[in-house]
Amino acid sequence: MGEDLHAYLLRVSVRENAILRALRAETAQLAEHQMQMAPEQAQLMGFLTKLINARQALEIGVFTGYSALAVAMALPDDGKLVACDVSLEWTDIGRRYWAQAGVAQKIDLRIAPALETLAALQADPANHNRFDLAFIDADKPNYPHYYEHCLTLVRPGGLILIDNVLWGGGVIDEADQGESVQIIRALNAMIHADARVDVSLLPIGDGMMLARKR
Repeated sequence: MGEDLHAYLLRVSVRENAILRALRAETAQLAEHQMQMAPEQAQLMGFLTKLINARQALEIGVFTGYSALAVAMALPDDGKLVACDVSLEWTDIGRRYWAQAGVAQKIDLRIAPALETLAALQADPANHNRFDLAFIDADKPNYPHYYEHCLTLVRPGGLILIDNVLWGGGVIDEADQGESVQIIRALNAMIHADARVDVSLLPIGDGMMLARKR
């Protein structure tokens, strides 16, 4: 998509409120700003949250909390987002904006390696099929493990969203044999063949895989 067409898409589609915009602007000042989600992706996540009437959501990889904010704002007043990350420095940025938006009480931030948090959730059968929506955007080598945990924790009919599945076009670059892109290629192929889910890969941002648990 050309820059002019992308600008048009943003102009006629994205409804980014002042708090989301301010958080995105602050994040843009960080050295790691490339990890920031595109506003049209976050809006899609909020849209899907409302579309499936989600009340319980799970996020693996928070960064500065932009996508968490978008989802939390879309959840009902009694909704809950369990958010997994290892960085207090980055998530403390998000906490300020969550509070400004009045959604901090909806976000249960777990600071620990996500695999530990997910294993603890899965150990309690009450959490099986608990979540309506899960979003994966963390360390790529663990993507397959996060996906399998989510298949247990997300209810039938619920959604699993996976970010960066096009890897900047690297998924079709045979010269790119890095660990992350090889894992993403394998995961995309596996999900495509996975009879446990319905699937659609959207060319939004850096690619977002949507898997609906059957």
